Amino acid sequence: MKKLVVVLSTFVCLGMLASCGGGSQVEKVLKYTAIPDQNTTELQQKFAPLTAHLSEVLGVTVEYVPSRDYQASVEMFRAGDIQLAWFGGLTGVQARAAVPGANAIAQGEVDPQYFSYFIAHQETGLQPSDSFPEAMAEFPFTFGSESSTSGRLMPEFFIKENTGKVPSDFFTKGFSFSGSHDKTLAMVQSGRFPCGVVNYKVYDKSVAAGKTDPAQCMVIWKTPTYADYNFTAHPDLETKFGEGFTDKLQGALVGITDEKLLSALPRKKLIAAQNEEFEGIAKVARQLGMVR
Repeated sequence: MKKLVVVLSTFVCLGMLASCGGGSQVEKVLKYTAIPDQNTTELQQKFAPLTAHLSEVLGVTVEYVPSRDYQASVEMFRAGDIQLAWFGGLTGVQARAAVPGANAIAQGEVDPQYFSYFIAHQETGLQPSDSFPEAMAEFPFTFGSESSTSGRLMPEFFIKENTGKVPSDFFTKGFSFSGSHDKTLAMVQSGRFPCGVVNYKVYDKSVAAGKTDPAQCMVIWKTPTYADYNFTAHPDLETKFGEGFTDKLQGALVGITDEKLLSALPRKKLIAAQNEEFEGIAKVARQLGMVR
């Protein structure tokens, strides 16, 4: 009986060592997320190829973690629950402000020159113009997410820059937040909201796919350009995976040549990024009280 107890005790100890391993046997996982500016379920499926590719190239387990909304992605990054995130310009600025040492490492080839579309339902009678459409003030309006760069921050900046008014003063019939670009498009297309503002890539893709009728849900004004989306890396990567890992990750992202791997973003190519490129966004965010 004593011999049996010793054997069982040995197995228990070995099991504990295997699960704990003094920290050395615990699998290291690189967790990342993306702001949910599109349907969350679709995003999780679309990120699967990129996740598999990064796991293979980096030689570590990579896991995509869905985020319920823009601010949740920033909070996960701040808490260290994720080590990499595909942020918008504003959420990237907020995340890097919350985590000293965090760095923007990659962005889409189009992201340094991003822009938004102000859109309107055909029944408003509003027409495309090179000038800011001040007549929008007479209609209910919807932004996207409250933390969206292209669906809220920069559009609000351009409203104030062109009219001298904040949205609450400019829109006489009030304004709302849809939560995402897809929802904004659906609301304006259906006429639920006469006017709104969206990310240009989401609009163009929806039109190309036949989901949005540009004659019914038309672009009435294109904003000036600004920097937007980016992959931001947490400083914990260097501690967790070793010195130089962030550079290796940047190389893996920028080195992607298969457009299918980037379809979830959606981007055709990634280029290197650095924090200084988003200082313009940070300045606007501070002016509007959206980051400290």
